[in-house]
Amino acid sequence: MIAAGLDRQSFIVGLGGGVVGDISGFVAAIYHRGIPHIQIPTTLLAMVDSSVGGKTGVDTAAGKNLIGVFHHPSLVIGDIDVLKTLPRRFLRQGFAEIIKHAVIADAIMFRELKNETASDALSLQTLVQRNVEIKSNIVAKDEFDRTGERALLNFGHTIGHAIERAGNYEKILHGEAVSLGIIAACAISVKKAGLPQAEIAAVADLLQRFGLPIRLPEDFPHQRILDALAFDKKFERGEIRFVVTPKIGSANLSRDVTMDDIREAVAQL
Repeated sequence: MIAAGLDRQSFIVGLGGGVVGDISGFVAAIYHRGIPHIQIPTTLLAMVDSSVGGKTGVDTAAGKNLIGVFHHPSLVIGDIDVLKTLPRRFLRQGFAEIIKHAVIADAIMFRELKNETASDALSLQTLVQRNVEIKSNIVAKDEFDRTGERALLNFGHTIGHAIERAGNYEKILHGEAVSLGIIAACAISVKKAGLPQAEIAAVADLLQRFGLPIRLPEDFPHQRILDALAFDKKFERGEIRFVVTPKIGSANLSRDVTMDDIREAVAQL
């Protein structure tokens, strides 16, 4: 960009999935101290999650997005026709974030997802719009992740990100790791937030309906997951901030979750 002589009137277009959007947004944020960024997400996961909210970053060997900055896109263009080109596994992982949104903020959408099919284009368009609304409403209350409101979006991500890192970001896709993290977070919520067992079963059934995993591969290194947790951004001064759900459709931030709770939940995966 420097060699090409791009100046402060330039802008960057991020055409691709979440990684492309994060990297292009990060570059836009630091080039000339910030130039406009346009997001054109081409995956379901990016449409409903990473393209909304202004978080940009790059992964390191130590953990996900440890280097990054807030830089909201000037424009987001989501065209669901591009989703037709996605391999089925990559389409399915987007539903992990959709189900997460339903669990933390929209019990009605959770019930409707039981009858949802990814092949229904009109239904999918409505679903994307609803999820953008859910995330943007939460972000608007806590833009820079300071009060804990935005942290609710991390439901399933504390353990999910650790699973990604344990698999060297290759063995398990982000949405698949989040699916496993959601199951673990629900197990912890049963103990710490009173989530009924019937609701954790409903969450597991819904994840499986969209082809998402609820159990780790047998040979997956559990200890590496626990080791990865030390690098998670959601730990403050060594204290765990963990998102739990007392019932489908709501969530809250808990400081009562211990490493033993997490260790037990990971073992159950």
